[in-house]
Amino acid sequence: MKKEIISTSQAPSAIGPYNQSIKINDTLYISGQIPLVPKTMELVSGNIEEETHQVMKNLESIIKKAKMSFKNVVKSTIYLDNMKNFSKVNNVYGSYFEKGDEPARETVAVRSLPKGVRIEISMIAIN
Repeated sequence: MKKEIISTSQAPSAIGPYNQSIKINDTLYISGQIPLVPKTMELVSGNIEEETHQVMKNLESIIKKAKMSFKNVVKSTIYLDNMKNFSKVNNVYGSYFEKGDEPARETVAVRSLPKGVRIEISMIAIN
């Protein structure tokens, strides 16, 4: 088994004892990303759409560092603090994938998320 830590300054640094992502052979496991701006480590202050775009940009930076793209993503988990944001998040999230080639996914409502954010997304990609 080949284990490689994949990290980039183009995504937020970890805010706890974990890595941005771990690649095992051809599989990339990406830790949950929240709407932090990488350079400042400040949260995006805006609507849920802007927050979702920032999360997706963070994920994309990690995926690109592993020499992959959203086409390689096979599984996503979206955590929301309020399911009322489900359709807005879906619209933004869906814009990053080709129609018909979206990964498997679940969306989970949670009581709270790190730093009080409204959204967190983790992914698995295979090369």
